[in-house]
Amino acid sequence: QVQLVESGGGLVQAGGSLRLSCAVSGSIFSIASMGWYRQAPEKQRELVATIASGGSAYYADSVKGRFTISRDNAKRTVYLQMNSLKPEDTAVYYCNIFRTLTPRFDYWGQGTQVTVSS
Repeated sequence: QVQLVESGGGLVQAGGSLRLSCAVSGSIFSIASMGWYRQAPEKQRELVATIASGGSAYYADSVKGRFTISRDNAKRTVYLQMNSLKPEDTAVYYCNIFRTLTPRFDYWGQGTQVTVSS
């Protein structure tokens, strides 16, 4: 069974930094794409960033230049380095592992809270 365990969330002042981690159990990590999503209160979940198995990354416009997604296949872990944080970055951040080609799969972590104070 695949499990995703996120860590690294917390409270930070505007302009500060946090690094989120997501550790994945199971052997599917190397063939999967990874993503970070976030959901603020009373808002829909939105994509923050993704990284493919080969390392190519995509970022939402709202975080481009401030956030960096990376992965360590040996540790089966994906990271989200968040710099220059803003109050509007406050949300629960979710880790996602997925693959759209056969074998297809899509799993989610439990989420970690990030709160940015002004």
